[in-house]
This record gives sequence, C-alpha cells and structure tokens, in this order.
Amino acid sequence: MKPTSLYHIVAIITAAIWGTTFISSKVLLECGLTPAEIMIMRFAIAYLCMLPFWRGGLFAKSWKDELQMVVLGITGGSMYFLLENTALVYTQASNVAIIIASTPLLTTLAVHFISRQEKADKRLYACSLLSLVGVALVVLNYGMETGFFRFVNEDKEIKTGGQSKPTNRVYSTTLTSLAVTSTVFAVLCLLFQQNVADLMGYGAHPEFIAMLGVAVAMDAFDSIPFSYLRYKNRPLTFAALKLFMIFVNIGCNLFFLVGCPLIMDWKPELIDWFYNPSYGVGYIFVSNVISTVSVTLALLPFVFVGKWTFDWALLKRMLGYSLPLLLLGIAGIMNQTVDKIIFPMVYPDAEEGMRQLGIYGASFKIAMIMMMFTYAFRFAYEPFVFAKHGSRDSKESYADAMKYYIIAALLIFLGMVFYMDVFQYVLGPQYREGLQIIPIVLITYLVQGVVYNLSLWYKLIDKTIYGAWFSIVGFVITLIINVVFVPTYSYWASASASLVSYVVMMLLSYFIGQKYYAVSYPLKSIGVYVLLTAGLWVAGTAVDIPNFWLRMGYRTVLLLVFLVYLVKKDLPLSEIPVLKKCVKK
Repeated sequence: MKPTSLYHIVAIITAAIWGTTFISSKVLLECGLTPAEIMIMRFAIAYLCMLPFWRGGLFAKSWKDELQMVVLGITGGSMYFLLENTALVYTQASNVAIIIASTPLLTTLAVHFISRQEKADKRLYACSLLSLVGVALVVLNYGMETGFFRFVNEDKEIKTGGQSKPTNRVYSTTLTSLAVTSTVFAVLCLLFQQNVADLMGYGAHPEFIAMLGVAVAMDAFDSIPFSYLRYKNRPLTFAALKLFMIFVNIGCNLFFLVGCPLIMDWKPELIDWFYNPSYGVGYIFVSNVISTVSVTLALLPFVFVGKWTFDWALLKRMLGYSLPLLLLGIAGIMNQTVDKIIFPMVYPDAEEGMRQLGIYGASFKIAMIMMMFTYAFRFAYEPFVFAKHGSRDSKESYADAMKYYIIAALLIFLGMVFYMDVFQYVLGPQYREGLQIIPIVLITYLVQGVVYNLSLWYKLIDKTIYGAWFSIVGFVITLIINVVFVPTYSYWASASASLVSYVVMMLLSYFIGQKYYAVSYPLKSIGVYVLLTAGLWVAGTAVDIPNFWLRMGYRTVLLLVFLVYLVKKDLPLSEIPVLKKCVKK
C-alpha cells in the first residue's frame, strides 16, 4: 500500500470518529450533562491518552510563549468546544456539523487577509469551498457599508459641460458586489427551500425559507442605497423611507392578521380569492416581503444615479478593508447575545434561571432610549468621520463629537435614573425587581457609543483588523464572567460582564489608537461632566423622599443643575437656533 493511500485511509477514519463526537455530545447533553462538563471530560480524556507520548518539559521556554499558549488554549480549544457543545443544546447535531464544516473556508480567508507568510492558491480555495456544501449560513453585507464610507470620498470628479460630477465608481462597484452576492443567496434559498425547511423543522412550509431568504437578500442590498442617503446628508429621506418600511410592515400584518378575519366573517367573497385563514403565521413572512419590496422600489431613484462603472481593483481593496469588519460584527453580536444564551445553562436552577433571564431581558426595554440614541449617533457619525478626514480641523471635530456625545448620553442617563419611578410602568410588576441594574445597562450603552466613536482611527488608517481583535477580547471577557459569576450573582453578573467588556474595549481602542492616530480628546472637560453626573446621581437617589411629587421635583432640580452647567460652559443659549433670536433681543 502506498503511503498516500494510508494517509487517506487514516484521514477518513479520523473524520468518521470526529463525526461521531457530535452525536455523542448530543446524547450526553440529553442525559443531563452541561456543555462545560462535557468540555472538561473531553480534555481530561485527551490528556490521559496523550500522556504516554509526552516527552520534555511541562512549561514553555519563556513567560511570553507560555502566555501565548494560554491564549491559544482558550481561543483554539476551550472556547471552541464550549460553544460547540452549547450549539448542540439549541439545534440538531447535523446542523452543528455543517456549520463546523465551514471552518476550512474561514481559515483560508484568514490566511489570505492576515498572514503574510502563507498564501492561498486556487486548489486550497477549491477544497475549502467543497467543505461548504449544504451550508446555509451566509453573511451578506460583509462590512461593505463601512467600506463604502471609507472609499467614497476618493471618487474623482469629471468635468461635463463645464460642471464637475463624481465618477460614482465606489458607489456602483459596491452596489454591484452586493447585488451579485444577494442574488446568489436568494437563488440558493429558492432552490433549496425544501431542504432547508426540512432541516429546520418547517418541512410543510418551505415557502417560509424562500420568503425570508428573498427579504434578507433585498435588505442587504438596500443597506448601500441607505448609506448613500447618509453620505449625501439626506436624513429626512433616510428616516422617511425607514418609517415607510415599518408602517408598510405593520399595516400588512394588521390587514392579514386582524382585518382579513373580520372581512371573512362579513363578506368572504371579497378576499377569499387570495386569503387563506389557516395560513396564520405565514402572513408575517408575506408582510415582511411586501415591506422589503416596497422600500426597495422606493430606493430605485437613488440606485441609478450617475455613471455606472465597476472596478475590480477597487473591489479587492474594499474587501481587504471590509472583511475584518465582518469579524468585528459577528463578535459584536455574540458579545451582545452570549449572556442571554448561556444564562439558563450556567444558572443552578434551570426554571429559576429562565425567570431571572426574563427579568434581565426586560430591563433592556427601559434602556431602549439610550440604545436608540447610541444607534442614531452611529448612523450620523460614520459618514461625518470619512467626510472630515484630511481636513485641517478633522481631529478637532472628532474630539468635539466625542465630547458632545458623552454630554448628551450623560443627560439621558440622568433623566432615565431620576424618573425611574415613571419608566418602571413599562414593565410588568413581576419584572420590576431588576430595576436596580438599569443604571449599569445605561452606562454600558453609553460606553458602547464611546467605543464606536473611538473606532474611527482603525477605519481611517485601514487597520480594521484591530476592531475585530477588540471585539473578540470583549466577547471572551463577557463569556468568562457570565460562566464564572452568573451561578452566584445572577443577572447582576451578566449586566456587569457587558459593562466590563466594553470598558476594556474602550481602553484598548483609546490607548492603541493614540499610538496610530492621536486625537486630543478633552478628557479634563469630559471628566468634569462625568463627576458632575455621578454626584447628581448619588444626590438624587440617596435621599429618600416618600412623596412621589416632591421626589420628582427634587430630582428635576438636580437635572436642571446639569443643564445650567452645560449652558454656562459649552452650550450658550445664543448658540441654540430656537432661542438665538430671543437671547439677542
């Protein structure tokens, strides 16, 4: 037997044994073991099996190498198997195996875009793609939205009829790329809707997969025209189209789920040619498709603008810039959701854990105002950053944006904590015991906005891989704190984990960013506002005033103190457009 044949046989046997581990882990989970326990048992067995072959020292040659090995052990082994076992709790073993099969392609891409020593050739890509047969996990935006803002200002102008017009090269290249990938995804969903539906347990309604796939694909494509509106400083048009999509979706749901049943009881002949009362939840998917198609049609005037060109060289540059942002986005989403995923698994009592998780999740409803403000800031900030880049006062503008974001966020924070007696009625009585963590959640959203503000440096100097690493570090911190402390401190640990995670990301981004792209942020002025907010918070919550109206009045006075200081130091009344004329008089 040839050596290569022997290697192939050994590889096949290894793959077969590896495949059985998914089933084995699933059985163990159903027998009552936790993901962490299975991981520890697996490592213990592997350690004992490898012990007879052990030669040499137990530790590395230096502390640096030892630390690297610890990091590799956590990220390459422990985290991997913990997440794999966790996934087996929520889905079938076959689904997890299929997702794991995508790792060769992800590794290939990582090698290509990160490593300078090893290059991927066509054969490696071909073999990697073969491992993705049946994988329905596609990330459609792949960071191109931020990539668009990064490169759009590089578009040169051409003179036509004495007037300067942009070449539209970046916009049309980005649109073409998203159109192709989104179309491919939609076609795959249509072709394999039955297979995916069977896999997910919706075999009777494969059209759900088709409709969802089409809607997601169109949403991904629409993100670029929406970015174009932000770039062109069209906030009213942007908001109007977003609201239009929401209203159409809500209107269609009300029509199909509320209106149509009433019409069927009154005059069924009016709608029985298209409405099926037994379709039920399927009309939610129909409504989603209708709203998505409607907003896509409404965006068409902003799609076909200027000269349509496609630049391969530009696309390669954009992908090199944007793909690390994909990792950042995935890690960011995991960082925001992992606590809710693992909470019931690490909490000692599963039933009580679900109750505690409900309380924890309900707290985010009250913090929604801070979240909306943070996201509104993010929508406006990115095009502002790239438009300002290169101007003389760009760094000063970035510093001012940071300062005024923090001031506005601190004002929202005080308003929320001072009037918590009013906001609490958003929650049911059974969830109000979690009100004490609301300040932590609010501060977390505030720091999240600061992290986004600080992200400008690696986006401007094309070192987006740093953002991915920061997000991964944050995710690891969130995961570890939740696993270790949730069994003892419940949702307090989850809330604190998110805050600690974003604070670490903020510090990493600030100190490393000052090395590559130094911005003189007004730390002293910001610090004064932070201390003032902390003092007013303590003063407003530490004093026990039983009477509701007196308590609200007292806290309103404290809030006015913050506003007076703001007007005195940074926002004179004469600079406020609405009050400008009155003050001058």
